Amino acid sequence: MIYRFRIILDTEEDVFRDIEIEQDTTLEQFHNVITQSFGFDGTEMASFYVSDEQWNQGEEISLFDMSEGGSSVRLMNETTLSDVAHKDSTRLIYVYDFLSMWTFMVELAEIAEYESGREYPNIMYIHGQLPDQAPEKEFKADQLDSFDEDENQKFTDLDEYEDLGFDENWN
Repeated sequence: MIYRFRIILDTEEDVFRDIEIEQDTTLEQFHNVITQSFGFDGTEMASFYVSDEQWNQGEEISLFDMSEGGSSVRLMNETTLSDVAHKDSTRLIYVYDFLSMWTFMVELAEIAEYESGREYPNIMYIHGQLPDQAPEKEFKADQLDSFDEDENQKFTDLDEYEDLGFDENWN
């Protein structure tokens, strides 16, 4: 089967690519197609994230294993498109270059049959040009402006440690 995706840059202007690709393609190969179709050199770190219908970021699928210790990380070269995209789960988030945070919404638009004589992957449509810099992101942590310092003071005043219920002879 062939997956037809629309990859949309998270920016105010419309910048997207429509790509058709085989369902058994790895996410690493898909990453390479996306970077080439948008004009990146492909040398930066990247990750896909499984997403829900509201574009909430879920499980990470990384280009490289940067984890420490025994924690396992799902890798792009071990994960196929059909593992993460299907009729019931059509959305992924793709982040390229973690310093610039180029962020793309990737949506499975259609599942189609192979067309004989056509080479895959195939860039079906290109709309818009990549801006010179990645669009700025507003992160939830940036919204601490409404932080109530007086309310927090009662938790951080270490001179009042006796009120914390600390038992100095706990062991």
